Amino acid sequence: MTAALVIAAHGTRDRAGEQVALDLTKRVAALLPDVDVHVGFVEISEPSIPEALTAALSKRPADDMHAVVVPLMLGTGVHVRRDIPEAIDEAAEKFPQARIDYAPHLGPDPALFRAVVRRIDEAMGDWKREDTALVLVGRGTLVPKANADHAHLSRMHYEEGGWRHVTPCFLQVTEPRLPEGLDLAQFKGAQQILVIGHWLFPGRMRTWTHDQAHAWAETHPDTQVRVGEVIGDCEELASVVIQRYRDMRPDHPLDGSPAYVSGLLLEGRQTLVVGGGKVATRRVPTLLEAGAHVQLVSPVATPQLAHLAETGQIDWQRRSFEESDLDGAWYVQATTDDPRVNRRVAEGAEARHTFCVRADDAWRGSAWTPATTRLKGATVSVLSNKDPMQSRALRNEIIEVMSKD
Repeated sequence: MTAALVIAAHGTRDRAGEQVALDLTKRVAALLPDVDVHVGFVEISEPSIPEALTAALSKRPADDMHAVVVPLMLGTGVHVRRDIPEAIDEAAEKFPQARIDYAPHLGPDPALFRAVVRRIDEAMGDWKREDTALVLVGRGTLVPKANADHAHLSRMHYEEGGWRHVTPCFLQVTEPRLPEGLDLAQFKGAQQILVIGHWLFPGRMRTWTHDQAHAWAETHPDTQVRVGEVIGDCEELASVVIQRYRDMRPDHPLDGSPAYVSGLLLEGRQTLVVGGGKVATRRVPTLLEAGAHVQLVSPVATPQLAHLAETGQIDWQRRSFEESDLDGAWYVQATTDDPRVNRRVAEGAEARHTFCVRADDAWRGSAWTPATTRLKGATVSVLSNKDPMQSRALRNEIIEVMSKD
């Protein structure tokens, strides 16, 4: 039997927040039809995590009691480090023969970053980023690394978002608090500020963020303030939960890759790339080096890709993806920021028996892109268990060893 999945959520008195957690669980269960999926809450809401584990393990035969717990937590705070492990230990005492694996927290996953950006775009309206300050609100915790991770995430939004400036702040425990963050943004010259709380679901954090931001705005009428919404039940969040679960399964071991390694000879063959962003910008030149005929389908493209089109090196179709684009393609890359489009591309490629790399959810594609370099006449590629940082680190170690010879 496939291991059961128990999603460990925070818990809230806000019925809307609790319902979103339940809706996400249903979404994950629909995407994993062969997996028994449950949700348990750290506090307040029911069932508790031990109760959810009990429900999952009680259904299984005595010789196959296996569950994976995925913490539905953005940061590595007290719940991740203490409360959820204690809940797992409580269930383990009841089922001493069971194997209960504890997956890493969600962290700054690229899919969640895209989900936050989507919420930001929804709240921006007619504002332009270069004229707007972003105030990114975190919970605040006694765990320094969790607070530092939030500051790092704020920097990533600044580097990639084109904002006037980005200010991290917190609601609890540590500083600067949200009103101070708004003061800092105004002090730096911002006349329009977007506040976005880094929250998964509605609850006290979401309520406090809105209340404090609106209260500050009332006392600073010369500065416009808009407030974004929580990440919520969405495909991006479900994909990260599923990825954490799959990484813990024994058939996808963390010390290796399940992929079959082969070299594709793409010279003179049609390759389709859907999406004209940063991922495509990195990958298209490599495809061209392999001699592929690259067709790019995207309404917009980066300047680098536009230059390749203008000089006749690629065929750029300036429009949205159509399933007929897959006809005749030997190899496909789905690299858009929209998971729904990437899913259509991957499903269409699967129906045509064409290998497809899905940039946002590797496990739901049929091929992976390795960390690659060329050295001494050889191509060196590394595939791990879809941990890009691990792949790059191993590749760099290999380069260092080979360079010494």
